[in-house]
Amino acid sequence: MVRWELDWLENRARLAPDSEAVIDADISMTWTYSELNNRCNRVANWLVEKGIRKGDRVALLSPNDICYLDLLFACGKIGAIFVPLNWRLSTSEIRYILEDSTPKLLGYHSSFTKTVADLNEMNMELFKVEKESYFKDSGFTRDIPISEEDPLAIIYTGGTTGKPKGVVLSHRSILWNGLNTILSWNLTSEDTTLTYMPMFHTGGLNALSIPLLMIGGKVVIAKEFDPHSAICYLNKYQCTIVLFVPTMYHMLVETDEFKGTEFPTIKAFLSGGAPCPLEIYEAFNQKGLQFKEGYGLTEAGPNNFFIETWMANEKRGSVGKPMMFNQIQLLKEDGTVAENEEVGEVLIKGKHSFEFYWKNEDATKETLKQGWLHTGDLAKRDNDGYFYIVGRKKDMIITGGENVYPLEVEHWIAAHPEVSEVAVVGLPDSKWGEIVTAFIVLKNNASLSVEEIKNYCSYKLGNYKIPKKIIFIKELPKTHVGKIDKNQLKQSVEAK
Repeated sequence: MVRWELDWLENRARLAPDSEAVIDADISMTWTYSELNNRCNRVANWLVEKGIRKGDRVALLSPNDICYLDLLFACGKIGAIFVPLNWRLSTSEIRYILEDSTPKLLGYHSSFTKTVADLNEMNMELFKVEKESYFKDSGFTRDIPISEEDPLAIIYTGGTTGKPKGVVLSHRSILWNGLNTILSWNLTSEDTTLTYMPMFHTGGLNALSIPLLMIGGKVVIAKEFDPHSAICYLNKYQCTIVLFVPTMYHMLVETDEFKGTEFPTIKAFLSGGAPCPLEIYEAFNQKGLQFKEGYGLTEAGPNNFFIETWMANEKRGSVGKPMMFNQIQLLKEDGTVAENEEVGEVLIKGKHSFEFYWKNEDATKETLKQGWLHTGDLAKRDNDGYFYIVGRKKDMIITGGENVYPLEVEHWIAAHPEVSEVAVVGLPDSKWGEIVTAFIVLKNNASLSVEEIKNYCSYKLGNYKIPKKIIFIKELPKTHVGKIDKNQLKQSVEAK
């Protein structure tokens, strides 16, 4: 029998059957908790009828849609493993993930018919999610033994180097991320979120959508991000909390609608996925809106910290303190634990952590050591116990023997009124080892020289932190989840 706490959607539907659970904003359709659970039970029945057994993989290629929840919860009920696919990848990249995860079934949205046709040589059955012909009317009977350590989902990392790794999230991982988020962030059944973050990614699925469904709140699903529609939906559905990436916020604050909207129901705008420029904080602060950052990764939650909205403005750039049920440690290069104001690698421990990388024992051993998840991210903790992410371990620049954390330089340059976006990387140099290099996107009609940027940096930064090379470009390359692709920037220079 499946353990009762693992099928918590069944329990939520029993407690609040008629409460609104999910809204598809693009087609104005609403499902109650009873309707959502019934859908998932019917899908679970269909999967069993199709021969899907415990441990089998079921993949999905679709834009944001309720079918993500149908298949995730249905897989959970029968012990199968849900594999959401990043539809922004090339066909060859999607093929690699399918070859790695070997699903028996692939559900797809009609907008990806051509992509699926190019994959038709693979040994898996296809079904179209819009037709809902995969629903069965009969009820679902729990007769499958499932434990909390059993895999529930494999989410593939969106790394910019090497092959993507399949992060195995167990029932326990997803359950405890939800519980930890609800308790630490004070979520209630009165909360509503707008999910524009892609649901093939942990941010779209696990950051707010799953925790809010667990507590009985409301999840509004929307597909391709558009700042004008986003503002409309935030107000129309009276959203109380929302998570966007910095790129989305950059687009949002530039609109006339943002300047003329008060967002009366929003308790907190959250930013994740990448460090947020301080100018975004200022745009929200000027309107008296609550804005703060979070930190996470596919392998852990993704939620790991909490900060009160009033404190977020006082300690701009901080992700806060560790949540209720996880531990954070900062480890220095010499293997000792970092003291306050010292930089170290972020190590995470908690039941929300992933179980292992799919078919990748070496990577698992490299990341999970003695119960601690080694993130590869660098952070420091201030004297009040608040944490600040300073960058990726691999992104740290060593120039002339000095350590430079790109985020510090980026924050200062981004604060210039003529700068739209900036990315700082280290490029190889025979004299210095590496040189600090800034790629800068200027605002429309702005004009700045290299010397003006260097002079501006000298007001705030030590000499060794000032970029020795400055490159003005029209647009910064982004990954599929909106992060700046620094590897592509490096390669663009090295290729010349």
